Amino acid sequence: MSLKSFAAKIFARKVYNDTQKWANKPVAAQHKVFNQLVAKAKDTAFGKDHNFSTINNHTDFTTRVPVRDYEDLKPYIERVVKGEADVLWAGKPIYFAKTSGTTSGAKYIPLTKESMPYHIEAARNAILLYIHETGKADFVDGKMIFLQGSPVLEEKNGIKFGRLSGIVAHYVPGYLQRNRMPSWETNIIDDWETKVDAIVAETFTEDMSVISGIPSWVQMYFERLQQKGNKKVGDIFKNFSLFIYGGVNYEPYRAKFENLIGRKVDSIELFPASEGFFAYQDKQGEKGMLLLLNSGIFYEFIKSDEFFTENPRRYTIGEVEQGVNYVLIISTNAGLWAYNTGDTVAFTSLSPYRVIVTGRIKHFISAFGEHVIGKEVESALNEAMEGTEIRVNEFTVAPQINPDSGLPYHEWFIEFENEPQDIEAFALKIDNAMRNQNVYYDDLISGNILRTVVITKVSKNGFQEYMKSIGKLGGQNKLPRLSNDRKIADALR
Repeated sequence: MSLKSFAAKIFARKVYNDTQKWANKPVAAQHKVFNQLVAKAKDTAFGKDHNFSTINNHTDFTTRVPVRDYEDLKPYIERVVKGEADVLWAGKPIYFAKTSGTTSGAKYIPLTKESMPYHIEAARNAILLYIHETGKADFVDGKMIFLQGSPVLEEKNGIKFGRLSGIVAHYVPGYLQRNRMPSWETNIIDDWETKVDAIVAETFTEDMSVISGIPSWVQMYFERLQQKGNKKVGDIFKNFSLFIYGGVNYEPYRAKFENLIGRKVDSIELFPASEGFFAYQDKQGEKGMLLLLNSGIFYEFIKSDEFFTENPRRYTIGEVEQGVNYVLIISTNAGLWAYNTGDTVAFTSLSPYRVIVTGRIKHFISAFGEHVIGKEVESALNEAMEGTEIRVNEFTVAPQINPDSGLPYHEWFIEFENEPQDIEAFALKIDNAMRNQNVYYDDLISGNILRTVVITKVSKNGFQEYMKSIGKLGGQNKLPRLSNDRKIADALR
């Protein structure tokens, strides 16, 4: 055992003990965060506009601060972007995480001196808790790669901005810098395909032990490694033992990854976003990720099926139920207040509080009142593939409301690695799995309002070409699993 791995185990024990303290007192942890946030922001422009000085409890907060999305909060954010201080949070942000919005164009999410450390600590602690649970620490001596956005930052009115992953790259601790890949020169390449080729060339002969990134883009990296070496990734990197991912559900990719790697490797799921680092997997054998309740974020939850009603109830951590789909609302030490993240989650455990990401509140299909969510389509596909040699690279689902003939249906666009011999039988498996999960969808099929699922095959790399065509190839960009319109579907056709 090296000195570095020995030290990692000692540090991991400390982090585990610290985590247990707040995880075992979740309501108290959130109450403390809530009071700190309100007190710190009461003299800001937002705090004065919403009478923070008179807020004593959550009921006061819900009365004075409505739920907002980015567009609603934009007038305040624009003031911050122009350089004004004490608008949403005391002082000025130290960074803006720039993301691509839909209705708002570019979105600038503030990162403050108070919020930034939690982004770094959460990623670090996820690895340390893995070390504490498994006792495995040898990987810290190998090379680690983080597929991420460019670390080159721009500046606007004295505040630097860029992709969150690029900002975080500036905070990699010194003891990891010698192990971290790719090089700065490779990391700043803008074109994703060129960047991946450069990463392959740079890492091919290295002793890679940890690989991290969004599964769809790591898959692209693995495929090009395999093309170059003409062997499994696990044979190229014999000590590769840990895959860290976030952003999308790994399950639809798992079989494909194990085939590319040639063996199983441990994995850690993360739930990071520009708005905050919300959760990470703390146990290998448990479903869900530990919700971070002491990290400068106060959470509220709105039931998904009530979200679009007038004045839906906002639940706090002590009021949530297991297995219910909630929209995640946050208030943070970066100055986001009752902010609708757009993410939907469900609790898999209430002691401690663990969540899974079930989709996006804007990414659903309800053209006929079925309200199908991302988790359901992913689960249906996994169930249909179970016990078969069928492999899927990527997929998305859209409603077909006006078919040329027959009843409307849900159209599944699938890029197969290994396709089924009987495509209609496979579609029926998916359809049955969907009916078992969603009673509204089942009623529509039973009532002859919809016909069963129709699969449209997408050619090899078709999804990559689509993402490239809209300028979102690589980095932290993700393909929606489902849409309530035909925009993506028509482009794929």
